[in-house]
Amino acid sequence: MRLNHGLHLAYCTNIHRGETWRETFESLQTHTLAVRERVCPQKPFAIGLRLSNWAAHELSESATLLAFERWLAQKNCYVFTINGFPFGQFHQLRVKEQVYLPDWTSPERLAYTNLLFDLLSKLLPAGVEGSVSTLPVSFKSFRLHPDALKAARSNLWHCIEHIAHLSEETGRKLHLGLEPEPLCLLESSGETIQLFDRLRTEHPRDPRLAEHLGVNYDTCHFAVNFEEPQNALPCLCQHGIKISKIHLSSALKVRPTVETCQALKAFANDVYLHQVVVREPAGNRNIYYDLPDALADRDARRSAPDGTLPEWRIHFHVPLHAATAPPFETTSDHLLAVLDLLAENPKLCPHLEMETYTWEVLPPELKSLSVVEQLAAEYEWLLPQLAERGLAPATK
Repeated sequence: MRLNHGLHLAYCTNIHRGETWRETFESLQTHTLAVRERVCPQKPFAIGLRLSNWAAHELSESATLLAFERWLAQKNCYVFTINGFPFGQFHQLRVKEQVYLPDWTSPERLAYTNLLFDLLSKLLPAGVEGSVSTLPVSFKSFRLHPDALKAARSNLWHCIEHIAHLSEETGRKLHLGLEPEPLCLLESSGETIQLFDRLRTEHPRDPRLAEHLGVNYDTCHFAVNFEEPQNALPCLCQHGIKISKIHLSSALKVRPTVETCQALKAFANDVYLHQVVVREPAGNRNIYYDLPDALADRDARRSAPDGTLPEWRIHFHVPLHAATAPPFETTSDHLLAVLDLLAENPKLCPHLEMETYTWEVLPPELKSLSVVEQLAAEYEWLLPQLAERGLAPATK
């Protein structure tokens, strides 16, 4: 939906199952329109579209794309952003580290991302910027050889060239956002800055880098990594890095008592990777590949001499409106601090997207609503927060 200051807000449709275009379109008709009727029945409703590689190729057929454009116009909906992180299967089956494949060392990732921009350039309404979010190059456990890292930077640059050509050809402002995440090649603002510095060295004084490549700032991921938005966002901007999109999401945070660790087992599942960053009272941090690994390590629960337990932050997206009860907390304070910064500078980023893709694997106490009811509740929580900061019209 259109907010104040030229901002746009959507929820990411990666919450719904769908790998083919038929399945994706069915979820839009069944779920997205139902959310629209609850949240924004009379005004244009924005869709944060998730397309698998399979669905993207099917949608690129001219007749299919034309039919979708007509459907958007008929339903008073529009697309301003696409989630291009998960290439393939994203629900039901084991995803884990496979979500990072193919990574940016692969020509398949480049071709897929270019196709998403081809589609987005045709779907964008006049005068609206377009963004695609993508994985943060690769996953650290893949242990890439320097030649593979060079290939990844080359593929990213070829994508920038493609986006720049499309932008010039269509008159649309388009940009790609790398999404830092724990244990990925880019997991912090510092590592992100290093990549951009390397790309600037390889492509000196080329303005296309700053214009068409940026960061998708996921408030869950940065919070899990214990980065404060008051530091991370200004630092990225000071280094000339565009904030392409902001993912509005919250992570779990806990103190690992015996009872808490027992309760956390409900959040461990075989579908998604739930990295855990542990900050000890002295300030040093350790990171665990997945929640079961942290639960199995007694050192991760070790208290300081004064009895203070470490703080765990868990990469598990929980609903924005979730009223968690002890021992669970969320990192919503990080999200709200990002909104405060956006209120100070609304030109920081035009694209906001709620992303709580974990609905299907939520424990029962957090999954009492249908997916449509949950999404409506997230809007009902977020819109007053935006309005309070002058970023959205006042709610009734």
